[in-house]
Amino acid sequence: MEFVPGVIAPEELQGDHIWFAFFEGKLLMVQDQYGLMVPQIEKFSLLGIPHGTPHYLGELQNNHCFAVTLETGGPLPPSYVLHDLRRVAMMVDPFLFMIAGKARQVLDWDRNHQFCGRCGTKTIPHDRDRAKLCPECGHTQYPRISPCIITLVTKGDEVLLARSASFPPNMFSTLAGFVEPGETLEMAVHREIQEEVGVKVRNLEYMGSQPWPFPHSLMIGFYAEYAGGDIVLEDEEIEEAGWWSINQLPMIPPQGSISHELIAGYLKKMNANGIS
Repeated sequence: MEFVPGVIAPEELQGDHIWFAFFEGKLLMVQDQYGLMVPQIEKFSLLGIPHGTPHYLGELQNNHCFAVTLETGGPLPPSYVLHDLRRVAMMVDPFLFMIAGKARQVLDWDRNHQFCGRCGTKTIPHDRDRAKLCPECGHTQYPRISPCIITLVTKGDEVLLARSASFPPNMFSTLAGFVEPGETLEMAVHREIQEEVGVKVRNLEYMGSQPWPFPHSLMIGFYAEYAGGDIVLEDEEIEEAGWWSINQLPMIPPQGSISHELIAGYLKKMNANGIS
């Protein structure tokens, strides 16, 4: 899919547009003979659902995309449903999920920046950028992005996985944490792993990144080799952690998450090397 981001909608719009509509974090979707889809309609008002001001996102394969906040969760038109965005990650193309995540972040940012964070004056939209401008003091507020490292620690045919109390029962995942001011990504990897499970790592390898709209993270994925130390749970968020054979993994995060891709990528690499 080809997506061309934008901030200002073209003056003349024709045809149906793609609408990413949210109510309390849930995405509006429509069920038709092809399955679940994001609504495509010329004007969102045709659905008869009270909503806020649309925000232009850009163009996806010649279809203009908008984000809009619903003012009510029901009643909805026939065949329309609200789905938790985390579940949507498993139900739609990853690229479409990325745009849905962008839409949710734009709407959250708009709701949380109605007033200037410096002087308290009501903000106005910037005339060119995705930004809120204070007409009183000139302070400009852009959408916030929080970089977060996520790392799979490996030791031959074993991987280090952990779980927090907020995870579904029996699910384990890779280690993650936010980057602090003044840190490089590499420094954040070493610090977070040491803080969470007490071990040291080496030979960091960048894997890739993923926007993660919960609420406004950019997940930066790494592989790291175990370098020493015993597992000691030093972070209150970690409930359990341990080494798992790649042949006997516990439940892991679903497809669509960078954690799943980190684990699946390492299994593929090990199998290619004849280790399984």
